[in-house]
Amino acid sequence: MDNTQYFYRTAIFTRKDNQVSLVDIEKPEDTTPMEDWMAIVVSLADGRHTVNELIAYMGSQYQSAPQELEDTLHSVLERLQEGKIVQLSDQAVELPYYLAEPLESLDIEKAKELIKEDGYIHH
Repeated sequence: MDNTQYFYRTAIFTRKDNQVSLVDIEKPEDTTPMEDWMAIVVSLADGRHTVNELIAYMGSQYQSAPQELEDTLHSVLERLQEGKIVQLSDQAVELPYYLAEPLESLDIEKAKELIKEDGYIHH
């Protein structure tokens, strides 16, 4: 994996009750909770930071970063890419309004209108 690439989310998420979950904006009560590592990466996947920056940030959360931290994050990113939840780019990515923040921070009607205009569909 190229650590100089930027990582960005392609799915709408919520951060409710200390739990990051994927959510369908049309059915916000239906959420798919994410495991801890995936939740952290999705919540940080703003398109403005590289994989290197993610590794450095996560490493700073420990007194002594685990040796396998980079491999673990690569694995998490690969699984999120396979699920089409996070993607990588050679350049910084400006996220659309409805992907930029957790669902609870959005104006839902504005987000729905922009989704319709953009033709956004999450697979």
